[in-house]
Amino acid sequence: MATAKPKKQAHFNVEEQKYEREDTSEKLQEEDLLEFKTKQRRRSSVAKLPKALPGMRKASTGSADSYSPCSSSGEEDDVSPREKKQQSPNGFADFCVRNIGQAAAGRKEIVLAEQEMYGVMALRKRSAKEKPLQGAHIACCTHVTAQTAVLIETLTALGAKVRWSNCNIYSTQNEVAAAVAAAGTSVFAWKGQTEQDFWWCIEKCLADDNWQPNMVLDDGGDASALLLKKHAAIFNRLKGIVEESVLGVHRLYQLAKSQKLTVPALNITDSVTKSKFDTIYNCRETVLDALKRATDIIFGGMKVVVCGYGEVGRGCCQSLKAMGAVVVVTEIDPICALQACMEGFEVVQLNEVIQKVDMVITCTGNKKVLLREHMDQMKCGCIVCNMGHPHMEIDVSSLKSPDLTWQNIRPQVDHVVWPNGKRIVLLAEGRPANLGHCSTPSFVVSVTVTTQALALIELFNAPDGFYKNDIYLLPKKIDEYVASLHLSKFDAHLTPLSEEQAKYLGLSTTGPFKTDFYRY
Repeated sequence: MATAKPKKQAHFNVEEQKYEREDTSEKLQEEDLLEFKTKQRRRSSVAKLPKALPGMRKASTGSADSYSPCSSSGEEDDVSPREKKQQSPNGFADFCVRNIGQAAAGRKEIVLAEQEMYGVMALRKRSAKEKPLQGAHIACCTHVTAQTAVLIETLTALGAKVRWSNCNIYSTQNEVAAAVAAAGTSVFAWKGQTEQDFWWCIEKCLADDNWQPNMVLDDGGDASALLLKKHAAIFNRLKGIVEESVLGVHRLYQLAKSQKLTVPALNITDSVTKSKFDTIYNCRETVLDALKRATDIIFGGMKVVVCGYGEVGRGCCQSLKAMGAVVVVTEIDPICALQACMEGFEVVQLNEVIQKVDMVITCTGNKKVLLREHMDQMKCGCIVCNMGHPHMEIDVSSLKSPDLTWQNIRPQVDHVVWPNGKRIVLLAEGRPANLGHCSTPSFVVSVTVTTQALALIELFNAPDGFYKNDIYLLPKKIDEYVASLHLSKFDAHLTPLSEEQAKYLGLSTTGPFKTDFYRY
């Protein structure tokens, strides 16, 4: 595969940002405590409780008052946003979100994310005056979260015009969508969309009055596929596509193989900064959070089978093992299987353990990994969860048969009940559980979105003909540059390479420090 060299590399320092948290815990009033003790001693049946005890909530305080991205981003009413007429305080109306009135809350979430996203904020600060994306019209189809909002607003600050839709019907933070729309960006996203809503939102970003994209930022390949199918002329005029996910890159390779890929594309998912940082550390951090929020389980002693031992599976296995779960792995690749064995995980076939496990987690990026025949054999209460990107890993459609009953327990948590009373717990209807049930660590997402921003800058500013109609990996220099932008968080100091050492290794003193075929 061809690997292009970056034209320019910027170098700058990232200023460390710190903030302090304010202690907001309620304090017990002395007079209330005295009154409480006095009445307790009198053993009065009408004794009043104090006005506030530590940890107590006021009667009017609901669970939604403690904000979490997965709980407060739900539907506020039954009216579809497509049927509402909304506009921001400054009169902007080219958007479709759940409730533009949530913009202030969403802005707080974005500001909080910015404090952890060292690389992309440094890139914004450095390049805002140069406007390297001036003239770029970018159709973005990604998760709509506080972290990706930082990317969208960075692209705008660098000169681009952006229209933004969601790539997952469950992962959208409604507050964040409102905040970005209120700031003047066209956003078409809300949590809990129907399939029709999902495609309508993407369509609004691809072709609308006075708008045609010349670049696509995609996560899953839906925007690229729809653009090619319905607006082939626009697709053929693109400067390029930047694709983040395994599924989306796979779809691009299929287009290239059939000679239907008429524009260059940059493969982000196989970049070092994506696969070795975001993919593994993000999943390692979020798998436990998502499962705890969704099911309130304890992991110690739980028998878990993880399907796939790539970077996602590896991160999940590390977390589950550390919490005391008994983890086994399924794999098709002998290299990944050997890695799992060397890390102490038994490698099995799914049929060998499916009747005994308490939880199944799919992490393969493939389709129909967990079938109805497997779920028929599961014991009652088994938890079924997907951590891979596509929603086809679990054959959910086979569970929507007349003989099975669905019972919704919590948002995106369903019991699927068999005729004999057996039930399994299905999370997010087979879509990635960590994106629907919890937030993602801003720092590791920063690594990926910085890479995406630099990839867009590279494609947009490349001379005509520099990139052919093919799929390219990122230049090693960009990977190293992205990593360097994030070292300031840890106050890390790189050791400089001397001229003599560089000559001995056949390298430049400023990098790249590894060959393109080096495996980190």
